[in-house]
Amino acid sequence: MSDRLDALLTVLRGLDRAAVAVSGGVDSLTLSAAAHAVLGARAVLHHAVSPAVPPEATARTRTLAASRGWTLHIFDAGEFADPRYLANPADRCFFCKTSLYGAIAARTSDPILSGTNTDDLADWRPGLRAAAAHGVRHPFVEAGIDKPTVRRLAARLGLGTVADLPAAPCLSSRIETGIRVEPELLALVHRAERLLHERLAPRTVRARLRAAGLVIELDPAALDRAAAAEGALRAALGALTTLPVRFAPYRTGSAFLRSGAP
Repeated sequence: MSDRLDALLTVLRGLDRAAVAVSGGVDSLTLSAAAHAVLGARAVLHHAVSPAVPPEATARTRTLAASRGWTLHIFDAGEFADPRYLANPADRCFFCKTSLYGAIAARTSDPILSGTNTDDLADWRPGLRAAAAHGVRHPFVEAGIDKPTVRRLAARLGLGTVADLPAAPCLSSRIETGIRVEPELLALVHRAERLLHERLAPRTVRARLRAAGLVIELDPAALDRAAAAEGALRAALGALTTLPVRFAPYRTGSAFLRSGAP
């Protein structure tokens, strides 16, 4: 791993200053730690809040930044003012990232960095088009670093439990393509996932809002536990929503419908 870390530090040493876009997940927080190790106070964190961002991610970012003395700017990127984003098309992420990077660029002239890693390049990610349009750099990609290596770097950089954080894309990713993104729907998704975390302690949980209702996707072990407690879980979820609820195995990006995408 030392060669990958050296490659990352080399990329960062080529910068005079940096604006790190931080979601609160393992990738962006690890990049923040590496950037501060090289640039010190010349690396500044930028974290956007909105109904699509789980409050735990914001709290985690605040806590880590405060404990390490990092400069952190928190702001509303404004994607909920964009009707194209709210319509939830297949390329919704393009409009979200356009708002994010535009908001950061309006606040600083420093180069913008993202926590994208090489594994992210294997998927269709419209947000990368927005990044390219704003000249955003991806140091992990430039250094040839994949997700497992990011986690090892997080541990090496002393980030503790951050290294083991499960993947946690924005809450809008739980809303099936074509269903309008609404704050109350995102709040429902978040409450359902928190309930499942409390009851089942799953490794992975996604509350997917589909045209046919709410689908709770779980990792295999948690799905077995859910089957054993299905009655109680249905009653608890029924207190949150009148939508039909069913349980299913976790599938990456299963709320995303590619049809109609360019």
